[in-house]
Parts: sequence; C-alpha cells; structure tokens
Amino acid sequence: MAMGIVSDNDFGKEINNTTPRAQKSIIPLNPSVNAEVIDIPSPGRKEGDVNVPNSLRQVIGESSFTDGRQEAVALASNFGISPSSVSAYARGAKSTASYDETPNNSIVASSRNRVQKRAMNRLMDAMKHITPDKLANAKARDLAGIAKDMSAVIKQMEPDSEPASAGQNQPQFLVYAPQFRDERSYEVIYAKE
Repeated sequence: MAMGIVSDNDFGKEINNTTPRAQKSIIPLNPSVNAEVIDIPSPGRKEGDVNVPNSLRQVIGESSFTDGRQEAVALASNFGISPSSVSAYARGAKSTASYDETPNNSIVASSRNRVQKRAMNRLMDAMKHITPDKLANAKARDLAGIAKDMSAVIKQMEPDSEPASAGQNQPQFLVYAPQFRDERSYEVIYAKE
C-alpha cells in the first residue's frame, strides 16, 4: 500500500492484512464509532483575548505620568483595561507579569523627560523673579520657606548617588590564620643520655 491519505475502507483492509487472524474480527472495515475532539487547554491567551496595542499602552502610560493615575485609570476603564495594567503601562512594562523586569522604556521616558524639561523651565522662571531686593524685604518666615524650597530643588537636581552602604565605613573583619611550620624548620638538639 502506498503512503499518503487513504480512505477508511482501504485503511481497514490494510489493518486486517497486517493483524493476526485472531484479531481480524475485532477491527471492522467501516467502524461506526462516535468520536469527539476535545481541545487540550494551552497556556497563553485564550480565544477572544486581544493584546492592548502599543499606541494605547503609550497613551495610558503618558496619561498616568502627566495627568495623574486617576485620569489614566478612567481612560483605561473605557477600553476595559484594569488599574493594575495602568500601573504597568506607567512603568513602561507591557503587562503586570513584566512589571518588575522591565525598566521604563523610551516611550514613558520621553514623556517623563518632556515633563521634567517643562518643570525645569518653570523653576528657572520662578527663580529669576526672586531678586535680592525681594529677599531683603521678606520676612524671616518667608526666607526660611524659600531656603527650604531651594534646598529641596537642589537635592532633586543632584544625580543619584551611590548606595548608602557603598561610601560609608563599614565594619571590617580580620581573620588571623597562623601558618603551620614543618618539623624540618625547627632546630634539632641531640640529647646525651
């Protein structure tokens, strides 16, 4: 018999030719068995699930950063997206499963840079209006508030420093391990007895 697709009758004849005579009566030429195909559950997305497009993830992530989380959650709820997914999109992750693995991607980072640049421009404008004359005429309480605010600005503008444990003096442990000497290294004295 040739290889390939054959009819049920031809298949039954071949099986009857190859099986021992005692089993021939078990295999009919035209089996009338009612069969049912059962799908095995597979991992991943199920039928009907759809991925959230990158453009929508970007819009929700930027909305979370620029307009606040509440606005982003409201926007996402219009598309049937959960609040936990909004948190992932704001971080630059594609899903809650990759929330911890994925750092901020360029989409969210670019919107963050735009916001930081705009805030820096407003800060510089505000600092231009603080003149020595205005400081000289200000009350002590106002001067203290200005000094506190400016120190916070300076702290925020500094680059991230090393972890606290990296630059500080940490306890050091010294372990003394004396060297063992071989017998040949000792002086030999012969006793007379």
